[in-house]
Amino acid sequence: MERAELAKKIDHTLLRPDATHADLHALCEEAKKYGVASVCVNSLNVWFVHKELKGTGIRTCSVVGFPLGAMASAAKAFEASCAIEDGAEEIDMVMDIASAKAGNWRKVKEDIEDVLDACEEGGGVLLKVILECCLLTDEEKRQACLIAKEAGADFVKTSTGFAKGGATVEDIRLLREAVGPEMGVKASGGIRDFETACAMIEAGASRIGTSSTAKILGEDEE
Repeated sequence: MERAELAKKIDHTLLRPDATHADLHALCEEAKKYGVASVCVNSLNVWFVHKELKGTGIRTCSVVGFPLGAMASAAKAFEASCAIEDGAEEIDMVMDIASAKAGNWRKVKEDIEDVLDACEEGGGVLLKVILECCLLTDEEKRQACLIAKEAGADFVKTSTGFAKGGATVEDIRLLREAVGPEMGVKASGGIRDFETACAMIEAGASRIGTSSTAKILGEDEE
């Protein structure tokens, strides 16, 4: 895969709680340089990033319920609405992991649907559901995929990058098999080089979430 082609599948990410406007400006300048799909930040920073990216065609993405997913569904939906109002065009929400572990899939689905309602009210904003695969069994991953698909989400996503494990090729294959060929699959967490990113795409990922875009796309080879 050519690096320019890979760039169009990358969500260029900065989710550190201490990220300043200077950091975010540098992030957006890198995004413009490489021509990535989106810039993914915490909802607090959406307005700044959206302003920085205006006219570039690069989308603004916000995480919601991040990084634990352990808050009221109404709170997630409200955060999504605020982010969309500030310019978010994509939302990456953390699933209700505790309910998934308890087998309460009705609650998991309702949680996703509440955020999806906010996305639809915002004009059809794309929704990705973060499963946090390292905390789930393979069967729970499959079920979570089916629930996210049934709820109407656009993507399933492996990880927050803040738990005990990130994306694996095995999980990408499992998620792709579970959701089928049409739904998006995003690999995130621990992807720091070109070879790993390409392996994720080959396994079935349609997006890569990473804070290591410059390293992946090979600044040193220019």
